[in-house]
Amino acid sequence: MPKYTPPVRDVRFVLDRVIGLDRYTNLPVFAPATPDVVSAVLEEGGKFAAEVLFPINHSGDQQGCTRHDDGSVTTPDGFKEAYAQFVESGWGTLGAPEKFGGQAMPHVVATAFQEFMISANMAFAMYPGLTHGAITALLVKGSPEQQEKYVPKMVSGEWGGTMNLTEPQCGTDLGLIKTKAEPQADGSYSITGTKIFISSGEHDLTNNIIHLVLAKTPGAPDSTKGISLFVVPKFLVGDDGSLGERNAVQCGSIEHKMGIHANSTCVMNYDGAKGWLVGEEMKGMAAMFIMMNAARLGVGLQGLGIAEVAYQNAVQYAHDRRQGRALTGPQEPNEKADTLFVHPDVRRMLMEGKAQIEGMRALCLWGALQVDLEDAAPTDEEKQLASDLVALLTPVIKGYGTDIGYRTATNAQQVYGGHGYIAEWGMEQYVRDARISMIYEGTNGVQAMDLVGRKLPANGGRAIQAFFKLVTEEVAAAKGNEALADFAGRLEKALGELQAATMWFLANGLKNPNHVGAGAYSYMELTGVVAIGLMWLRMAKAAHEALAGDGAEDRKFLEAKLVTARFYAERFLPEAGALRRKIEGGADAVMALEPEMFDAA
Repeated sequence: MPKYTPPVRDVRFVLDRVIGLDRYTNLPVFAPATPDVVSAVLEEGGKFAAEVLFPINHSGDQQGCTRHDDGSVTTPDGFKEAYAQFVESGWGTLGAPEKFGGQAMPHVVATAFQEFMISANMAFAMYPGLTHGAITALLVKGSPEQQEKYVPKMVSGEWGGTMNLTEPQCGTDLGLIKTKAEPQADGSYSITGTKIFISSGEHDLTNNIIHLVLAKTPGAPDSTKGISLFVVPKFLVGDDGSLGERNAVQCGSIEHKMGIHANSTCVMNYDGAKGWLVGEEMKGMAAMFIMMNAARLGVGLQGLGIAEVAYQNAVQYAHDRRQGRALTGPQEPNEKADTLFVHPDVRRMLMEGKAQIEGMRALCLWGALQVDLEDAAPTDEEKQLASDLVALLTPVIKGYGTDIGYRTATNAQQVYGGHGYIAEWGMEQYVRDARISMIYEGTNGVQAMDLVGRKLPANGGRAIQAFFKLVTEEVAAAKGNEALADFAGRLEKALGELQAATMWFLANGLKNPNHVGAGAYSYMELTGVVAIGLMWLRMAKAAHEALAGDGAEDRKFLEAKLVTARFYAERFLPEAGALRRKIEGGADAVMALEPEMFDAA
């Protein structure tokens, strides 16, 4: 059976030495994040994840959720009790505003805890995760009355929340939705339609579920411009906050999925359910993107979380399993075989996992810091920079991050050989669970198109130019440091490939938009390679400084950072050139075949 140890030390390294959380203590939003409080969140949060959530991960996957004839759904054994502990301990309130009962911790600290939850039990973590996405939309677009009525109990965890976007005939193209919202005399709307793939759509963890539903009002344009957002509670809520009658919304079935079996992914049927408009009519897409952007960063974190736990178990298996001898001769002659660690190809898979996991962790935490600084930075210029970086990096963290998650999970499974294919070892569950993160909240191809089609040209390319400037300045500073010069030079070359690819898009994209579409995925990967490269430059710098200062007692950990940085420089940064050449290959060959020429016959 698999094991899990929360990577508290590595998170502390990033928060303390790379991000430098203490540099922001003068900003009010960071005031609650004192060193003692952050330590308690990481230590106790890690303990909760490892001791409460992780033990029910495998059994929850095996048992799954059960729908009953009345449309109700029960979660696997132990989930209801674990959720009660989650609520009682206040874990769901970490990053929520004090006004609504939250602890108002910075997003960057809450993100660290979320990683632990995902690694321990991704399906469980989705229940509160979807609720937080719904809370975010209500806080930005909801009326004061809606916020007062729904948000406090969603923050406390008494009530859950969902996002209802997808329908059988439409996923990415939401302009095709058919769900209708008919206005009623009392100011409410009657919601009728079917939604599919609704994570946490029905369950027994909370006594109410607040659904946020996309629908079209009468006469609305038959496009995304006609979409409105509605709040539709499972149980109607009285003015005093009490629960009333059951609304006309029901789980029609639970999707039979490849993974995340312990999360109830539902078909939701709305049969004249009572709902209320959130924000302005036909402005639902703006509200949806608030939910989606929050969710996309969370899904990127899922890639990291699954990669971490899969990697940990592959490392342990490589320590324990003996197969064959080292190419240079027996390393332990008294044993019948050496451990898997003597084999360079096993080392390759483990080193790739280590380099990308630790790089992604730094990128996710730095991205979460930018979310905080969007509102909390002391100057308008700094707020704008943070906002631009969040917009640019969100599709990269989601798309490239979940690619990393799946690749690392499959490599970890590969380390086990045949045992990795057997359910009792747990590795095949991580592969199955990791796969969905590349698909939902906008497939990774959609993320790539969002990056090149929206984020790249926005505001005259302001965000990508700010990113280029940031990397260029840090590379220039590092080149003057003998210990960092080689890494900095390699990163500079990779950045040059990204800049050249960007210019190629500018020169060729208007002539033929398919050039952009054909190269978008490679561009997302190339941006990810450089972004994680920047994180490794920062981590290498921090490790060198710590070794020269107060970090001698953690020497092995810090020296491992330096070796892993070198590995990233030698094995990942060179990919930038190949990715640029793929982009410059254009769309001609991609689009040349007629559709019928793809048929095998």
